[in-house]
Amino acid sequence: MSGRFNTIAGWVLGSAVVALGLSSLSGHYFRADKENRPETMGYPIEGVSGAKEGPAEAPIEELLAKADPAKGAQVFAKCASCHTITAGGPNGIGPNIHGILGDEIGHGRGGFAFSAGLSAKGGKWDFSNMNEWLKNPRAFADGTKMTFAGLESAEDRAAVMVYLNQQGSNLPLPAAPAAAAPAGDAAAPADAASAADSAK
Repeated sequence: MSGRFNTIAGWVLGSAVVALGLSSLSGHYFRADKENRPETMGYPIEGVSGAKEGPAEAPIEELLAKADPAKGAQVFAKCASCHTITAGGPNGIGPNIHGILGDEIGHGRGGFAFSAGLSAKGGKWDFSNMNEWLKNPRAFADGTKMTFAGLESAEDRAAVMVYLNQQGSNLPLPAAPAAAAPAGDAAAPADAASAADSAK
């Protein structure tokens, strides 16, 4: 009886070892060369557009002018698990970001250990580069330690920036771009000029 038990136990143990080994090997196989993925995944299909169709994003300066800091505080709740924002607050998984706008990119912040990619960016945080960072941190600074995927909504990014600006930065908001004149208005001066020429 004990011989049969030992045989069954041996088969079970052997199967477990083989399953564990195969699991480990398959994991290494599927993770292999992940750093060397092609820049563009897949193959283009003739007649099919890869670009998402949709309305063009409004300029961030225009969105900042009408952004609601109260909404920004709500959106910032996604960031609060990693960042503190109170004056003199401690660093957490990410740095304390009180007064971040106007501060140097990737330096300071109570000695926080920034990634080399972010530290090498240079310059200061302004509304334009903060918008890019919030949209896609990995695209902004390759190798960043920030795992957050980014905020897809430009309105949410504008609201967060207005809220951040109120937390110790207080930079003036950038001027919204001048609205383009409607086509009818642009044609009017030309019509007036041609009328004046014909009157001569």
